[in-house]
Amino acid sequence: MRILRVVTLSLVLAAGLAVPAPAAPALDLDRSTIPQLQRMMDRGQLSSAGLTGRYLGRIASVDREVRSVLAVDPTALAQAAASDHRRRTGQARGPLEGIPVLVKDNIDTRGLDTTAGSRALSGKPPAADATLVRKLRAAGAVVLGKANLSEWANYRSTKSTSGWSGVGGQTHNPYVLDRNPCGSSSGSGAAVAASLAQVAIGTETDGSIVCPAGANGVVGAKPTLGLVSRAGVVPISAEQDTAGPMARNVVDTALTLSVLQGRDPADPATLAGPVGSALELRSGALKGARIGLWRQSGINAEVDRVVGEAARVLRSRGAEVVEVELPYQDQIGAAEGAALLSEFARDLPAYLKTRPGVPQSIAELVEFNRRDPVELSKFGQELFEQALTAPGTDDPGYREQRATATSLARKSIDGTLAAHDLDAILSPTNGPAWKTAYGPGDAFELGSSTPAAVAGYPNVSVPAGYAGELPIGVSLFAGRWADAEVLSLAAAFEEAAPVRKAPRYLRTA
Repeated sequence: MRILRVVTLSLVLAAGLAVPAPAAPALDLDRSTIPQLQRMMDRGQLSSAGLTGRYLGRIASVDREVRSVLAVDPTALAQAAASDHRRRTGQARGPLEGIPVLVKDNIDTRGLDTTAGSRALSGKPPAADATLVRKLRAAGAVVLGKANLSEWANYRSTKSTSGWSGVGGQTHNPYVLDRNPCGSSSGSGAAVAASLAQVAIGTETDGSIVCPAGANGVVGAKPTLGLVSRAGVVPISAEQDTAGPMARNVVDTALTLSVLQGRDPADPATLAGPVGSALELRSGALKGARIGLWRQSGINAEVDRVVGEAARVLRSRGAEVVEVELPYQDQIGAAEGAALLSEFARDLPAYLKTRPGVPQSIAELVEFNRRDPVELSKFGQELFEQALTAPGTDDPGYREQRATATSLARKSIDGTLAAHDLDAILSPTNGPAWKTAYGPGDAFELGSSTPAAVAGYPNVSVPAGYAGELPIGVSLFAGRWADAEVLSLAAAFEEAAPVRKAPRYLRTA
């Protein structure tokens, strides 16, 4: 097992992965990193209250265009003031002390609604924080509010539109507002891109962190399944769900994942996880590395160009690039789709039982949606309806589907890594964001999330270029518990190719 060692802010700075803090009063929210902000606050050049106020001001103004934030926590400024007091009195809690964080609205947060975007869950907040939210608070973070998402984490309709929920409406891509932010962590990705929080937390079953990260020009880390507790997170499937951070740079992403990780008796998957409280970023990780390049070429010319440029960057930093193809993709996708229905039918009702006053079954949710004037106004609920008759998870057919999906996904990655003696695999995260539309659903063109998602392996998306105004990301993934390695490779790539630029909120392009 790979042991993930403790890393502190000083180690991150020593690795050469952060820029020295800007002099007061300069503060570029788009470019500032957590280590920079911590140094400014330690020197008295900035306060958490001031930083939180800046982000709240941007939410009030910029988010009228983007619509990525469902709710602001009314205690955010009080949380920030408490953080400033702790810092002054030498009682700072951890690496996120005073840092404003948005949380996807399928993660239980005390005092705030947790709706998964559904009106059926509105108005009845959970009684307690999810484990990961407790970890954020224990590290000193300011919980700024809740981010919009694709309703039910994009698992309600076969023709859903990413970024839409009955509670929050449609989130827009901040680069070009008529383009889609991808789902399901659409609000988290768009909010971070628009500098509405320093960090946001997303969740993924298959693509729901890395795709919005790619489409919105930010970094997203989908960790190894079991690295981060899912207790208190609205589920799709215990076999694939996880939560992870999204930020404008790899350093902030790694620091936040360091805070989130850890064993939790309430989530048995974490009990197999590595011991340790943080992840170490290794400086110069590309030098001498062997990277498999899964191009998926011929689908989109702009993606091909960006991936080609990424390959040149890798070689310029001393990596050896090996062309690969990942096998079994059609078989993995077919088995995954069937297995998820059974797992959703098992796992969602178990979560609903923790929320008194809301519908307690998928059948009750189906009826709620049929009566509600908003919920079915854009698309249907075919997946909910299919889940009503899905085989149970004790059914032999289901067990064969899950075994097939997981084993082939792991064989696809592990076999490719071993056959070519690779440290990781790189592939395009996304194509250019499509125009948001209702009826036909998402015009999804390409992605690389499925192998790592189904295998339960880590996957990090990092900005790599643009198709006109639209961001294109590349994903780095590897074997189980290789989170520190793929983050280190992503940090080295980001350092070599700092392509990210702030969005311009264009109406169309």
